[in-house]
Amino acid sequence: MVEVLSLLQSMYPKAVTALNHENPFELLVATILSAQCTDERVNIITRNLFPAFPTAQDLAQASYDNVAELVKSAGLWQTKTANLIKTAQILVEKHDGQVPRTREELEALPGVGRKTANVVMANAFQIPTIAVDTHVFRVANRIGLAQASTPYQTELQLMEAIPKHLWIDAHHWLILHGRALCKARKPLCDQCPLAQHCSYAKSNAV
Repeated sequence: MVEVLSLLQSMYPKAVTALNHENPFELLVATILSAQCTDERVNIITRNLFPAFPTAQDLAQASYDNVAELVKSAGLWQTKTANLIKTAQILVEKHDGQVPRTREELEALPGVGRKTANVVMANAFQIPTIAVDTHVFRVANRIGLAQASTPYQTELQLMEAIPKHLWIDAHHWLILHGRALCKARKPLCDQCPLAQHCSYAKSNAV
């Protein structure tokens, strides 16, 4: 575990979220949009969305059609449009337009599940969490950092195995590793510095 984390840190020393944002509200919006959508696509969308609706108050008063026009290139854009507007309205009505910091309050917002709440808590407020997306789930279980069948079980096992002060960084390391080498269909095990420690690489060695 120590060696794996050390290698990941050396491979991805400046790991941060790929979602462009300048404040917690923008991060929340971007993360809601990122469900079944690449970060690259989200960043293209928010390039126009953020200037049009820079605050929760602005988005809360927006029409469905105006928001939809800007986010329609995202997957599930109809649902996301409705969720973004409703979420902004709740932020204004219950939180003075600010993004809440607690998991309970975040998960009460439309379009916000456990993973999204974790992303916002970690990246907006530096609250230690491990958000488990498809990359984290795949890489953690392949390497052997977790042996779980669900994202939630994976999260719990990673929190137990990884020192708390590394949770946020480890989340980013695993995502970047999944994108760079530990790909879903054709993992590049022959190029991976973690191969000697990886359960998947060892079991698939020729």
